[in-house]
Amino acid sequence: MPPWLQLMLDSLAPLLWAALVFTIPLTLLSFVLGLTLGLLTAIARLFGPKPLVAVARFYVWVIRGTPLLVQLFVIFYGLPSVGILLDAFPAALIGFTLNVGAYTSEIIRAVIASVPRGQWEAAYSIGMSWSQAMRRTILPQATRVAVPPLSNTFISLVKDTSLAAAVTVPELFQTAQRIVATTYEPLILYIEAALIYLALSSVLSALQVRLEKRFARYGGFLEART
Repeated sequence: MPPWLQLMLDSLAPLLWAALVFTIPLTLLSFVLGLTLGLLTAIARLFGPKPLVAVARFYVWVIRGTPLLVQLFVIFYGLPSVGILLDAFPAALIGFTLNVGAYTSEIIRAVIASVPRGQWEAAYSIGMSWSQAMRRTILPQATRVAVPPLSNTFISLVKDTSLAAAVTVPELFQTAQRIVATTYEPLILYIEAALIYLALSSVLSALQVRLEKRFARYGGFLEART
């Protein structure tokens, strides 16, 4: 067996373990919390009072206007200077959550605004309150439109978690870095890490296609194509 292949086989188990224990949980938790934050931010921007709208806009402006890596550094390395100490994983989780929340809020805001005003009027005409109309009429329709962009955000998040290595989270990429430090084979190990990310993204992309078909609108592009 070629030495490079033996090295890839030997390092496969620790890389997969790091992905299972750190990369995947960090991705799932960040996306769920970020999506919740994004929904609240979008609702605040669409229906909130002016002070709350200003706060939500400022939050989105700051997060979207600064690099994710800088945000992670501010949280993990910067906050200790003001007495706020966070472990690596919680710091990364906060950073990714804030980042995902800002980007998903724009997606959610757009899809809610795309629902025709007549749907609100129809919901009110049968006696629904604002919250009932949002929950039973508007959000179900908006969800269908939001599936593709939110799925893309989730897939991108899987790859972005590699930035957590910069704040010492022992996820997939940092595990590859540690193995490189002992084997001095960066090309092989980084290619192997890239292939694992590619495999995860490919699986998620396949699931995205199935999900889009499941939520496709009647008479939409997917139905017309089939």
